[in-house]
Amino acid sequence: MTLHSSRFVLVVVAVLSIATFAQTGSPAAAPAATATATPSRIGIVNIQAAIIGSNEGQRDFESLRKKFDPKRNELESLNREVEDLKRQLSTTGDKLNEDARGNLLKQIDNKQKTLQRSYEDANNDLQAQQNEIATRIGQKMMEVLDKYAKEHGYSIILDYSGQASPVLWAATSVDVTPILIEAYNSVSGVPPQPKTAGAGPATTAPKTAPAIAPKPAGGAATAPKQGAH
Repeated sequence: MTLHSSRFVLVVVAVLSIATFAQTGSPAAAPAATATATPSRIGIVNIQAAIIGSNEGQRDFESLRKKFDPKRNELESLNREVEDLKRQLSTTGDKLNEDARGNLLKQIDNKQKTLQRSYEDANNDLQAQQNEIATRIGQKMMEVLDKYAKEHGYSIILDYSGQASPVLWAATSVDVTPILIEAYNSVSGVPPQPKTAGAGPATTAPKTAPAIAPKPAGGAATAPKQGAH
């Protein structure tokens, strides 16, 4: 699922660059550091984990997961039907006459195409709604991050949640993700979500949003070759 993390980090950099310009008065060359200058700070954040791990994110993504449960169950049931038909073809195909074998192959092909289309439609719908949640929470979270960064003297905060992240290594002490989650929870007013029965306390924020279902295996079924008579 895409969470537009690159857009968020660009906003962070833009906002903080504007703040630096307002303080120095020149975007081209900053004055030489003096003994009284406030040291610059660099931080990193996993904006995707912060969005999903916030109380609001947990609430909304869990609600979305429950909304798609019927569709997920439907896809899993249809997938089992396809697999059952394939097993039937594998075990009895060489004993069937030409018409029966052809009919079985047609059933498998039709159900597999239906499964693939249903999966793609449901997955696209799920991703669109996940992106809507991520964008809505992310925009508000950027305001919290901007305020925190300015108050604590950060010159830049990099998002490392994307695969193309420029962050190769960083000390855990510069990761503001847990601080951002806590600050956002305080501002949003959304209470902690109830723990799932039997689950232990969470130690880290979840990093992925719920998926609709495993992608169905492609490929058309083939009938076993008939033995020589």
